[in-house]
Amino acid sequence: MSSRLQIPANDSVLLRVTHSNLKSFSADVRFYRDSTVATVKDKLWKKCGTSVDSMRLELYDISGAKVSDLSDDSRPLGFFSPQDGYRIHVVDLDPSSVTSGGWLEDTSLVEKYTISEEAYNKLDGNFRKFREKLGSGNTTSSNRLLDNYMEELCSDIKIGDRCQIESGEKRGVIRFIGKAEPLGPGFWVGVELDEPLGKHDGTVKGKRYFGCRPQHGVLLRPDKVKVGDFPERDPFEEDEI
Repeated sequence: MSSRLQIPANDSVLLRVTHSNLKSFSADVRFYRDSTVATVKDKLWKKCGTSVDSMRLELYDISGAKVSDLSDDSRPLGFFSPQDGYRIHVVDLDPSSVTSGGWLEDTSLVEKYTISEEAYNKLDGNFRKFREKLGSGNTTSSNRLLDNYMEELCSDIKIGDRCQIESGEKRGVIRFIGKAEPLGPGFWVGVELDEPLGKHDGTVKGKRYFGCRPQHGVLLRPDKVKVGDFPERDPFEEDEI
């Protein structure tokens, strides 16, 4: 009769992993019970960065009591009777390890590259010069374009026209066509809605563009308005019989 420990090949256990140098590191990792301690170390190296040769593993139960040191690399993990919820603690024995010093968790410990204002301004291709060049080159043409933005769409719209707004198919009457600087460059259209589904009474940011009942007014771009035969809806009309 064999005395070798028999462990089902598909038997696994979910363990919490912590690290001696990485105080904020914590991960739930599933291991096969028949994996050797060496295999476990190789898997953990990929998780936390500590080399296999510099790693010592400790097993703790759910209460935090130490169960065992996993010191024999040839032993299967199941030999130490781990249970779901147990914890493997990785102890990094390398004083020059990439995980030491705390800089992986606290970036304030990492030396930052700095450059003086004088040296930065001497660089030909710095971002500040690029941004200034981009802004100065586009300001004039951009303003000309925006100043008459959507003016051509207003040619077929007249004050008093019945209309329907694209969003929500709300209907009303055109009360204003023109510029509204506080809202942005270009042309705007003011509509008095048939129902109190608007945002104001024709006054926006302290300036009156047209007059209407409270909560019946909206200002929007011409491409959001369609003029035509849009009579006021009968609120008592039934869609179905």
